[in-house]
Amino acid sequence: MVPSELKTVIQRFYHLQSERLETYRLFEEGHEAYLRTAPHYDFEHYKQLVHEITQAFSGISKEVLEIKERLHQDFDRPDLSEHIEKLQSKEKQKLELTARLQLAKQQAQDHPEDEDCRDKIHEIKHHIIKNNEALSEIMQDFKYDSEECD
Repeated sequence: MVPSELKTVIQRFYHLQSERLETYRLFEEGHEAYLRTAPHYDFEHYKQLVHEITQAFSGISKEVLEIKERLHQDFDRPDLSEHIEKLQSKEKQKLELTARLQLAKQQAQDHPEDEDCRDKIHEIKHHIIKNNEALSEIMQDFKYDSEECD
């Protein structure tokens, strides 16, 4: 395989990560819109959003896993493949934390007097920050290790 093909695969990976970030932004905006429909939540509209977001994440994840395999098999770059494997694990955690945060935000909105709800939001946000730091670290390692391809 030629180095230019490897560069193309790496660029595609970066593009998919950008798509993932944009999908999170849309998910957050959609959830905020959903919360504004309280107290009679527009659950059907939100359910459709969750379905679309899930499909988007699934498509991104599938392609990222294909890139992971190509890096390992076609380009003999198990180091880059390993970074992607770690990244996928952290991305899965991030999505789970995001879903938990959205539920906690709704509970806090529905029960403004409940201080535990606020504490739960704070705790989940802290976990998301830690997760994002880990994701950034993995991406830095990937960038460093893939730059030798240039």
